[in-house]
Amino acid sequence: MHCDTISELYNHQQNGEKVSIGENEGHVDLKKMRRGDYLLQNFALFVHLKRTQEPFAYAMKLVDAFYREIEAYPEQIGAVRSWKDIEKNMQSGRISALLTIEEGGVCQGELAYLRDFYRVGVRMMTLTWNFKNELAFPNIMPEKQQSSDRPLRFLPDTTHGLTEKGIAFVEEMERLGMIIDVSHLGDAGIWDVIRYTKKPFVASHSNARALASHPRNLTDEMIRALAERGGVAGINYCAAFLRDTENGQEPKNSYCRHMVAHMKHMKAIGGIGCVGLGSDFDGIVSTVEMGDCSGMQLLADEMDRQGFTDSEIEAVFSGNVLRLYRELL
Repeated sequence: MHCDTISELYNHQQNGEKVSIGENEGHVDLKKMRRGDYLLQNFALFVHLKRTQEPFAYAMKLVDAFYREIEAYPEQIGAVRSWKDIEKNMQSGRISALLTIEEGGVCQGELAYLRDFYRVGVRMMTLTWNFKNELAFPNIMPEKQQSSDRPLRFLPDTTHGLTEKGIAFVEEMERLGMIIDVSHLGDAGIWDVIRYTKKPFVASHSNARALASHPRNLTDEMIRALAERGGVAGINYCAAFLRDTENGQEPKNSYCRHMVAHMKHMKAIGGIGCVGLGSDFDGIVSTVEMGDCSGMQLLADEMDRQGFTDSEIEAVFSGNVLRLYRELL
């Protein structure tokens, strides 16, 4: 449900590098996706609000980059806007590419901009990244590290949720058919989404806070509420979201066994139907055991070793998210 590949490709191309979705040195390209037996990948438009004064315009450049990449390989991959588009690609053997946004601030508080993004194919959006914006507040980033030998850790924000404009945005997103993504949203904001919406929503790349205390992860109460609504949480492969320490330091290595541990916990809390894959490929610096998206079979094998049935593995790898898309798109 999430990768940062388009933003990474755009940045490299702006530096004059010849890279593409066809082949690159990152986690995700067409050759690797084929080896990993991919059916669908969400491609996020990531915008760092502190590095651009024109977030809407910058995001639209990323939209253009997305379509230029996808349209260069029409036999292998196709952009999708609806469930029917996904079905057509499955029938023709093409990978589906779903356009998403990581940072609701690209709308600059304008519902017209939200509708413009919908018109160009965006079908999912996080309300925040790591900065507050017109819509909501993320979890709290400390101004300074308390100690040079300790990793910088976010703090849960249980006070500041959605703004009035944010409430209007989630209502309009539901009306349009754009999926609300609560990854990166502060704790109070997640509960506001639950309060002010009716349809299923997602946490596209978030794990279980009971196993790794990073507040980007979901509490058991959040997992239960997400599942009761019919939503899905995508397992994030970032090591810091999988476990707290590695020899007393921030973990750098990401292992499939820890990903499966989070799946097992989410299954126990919310049922197998709320578990999906979020990876955060091309947005994480962890050394991932599977290497890149071509190594997904390693994760399936680990699920099998830890007692997941074939039908449960299929549900996590595709069935749960496809069910959500069938309902909402």
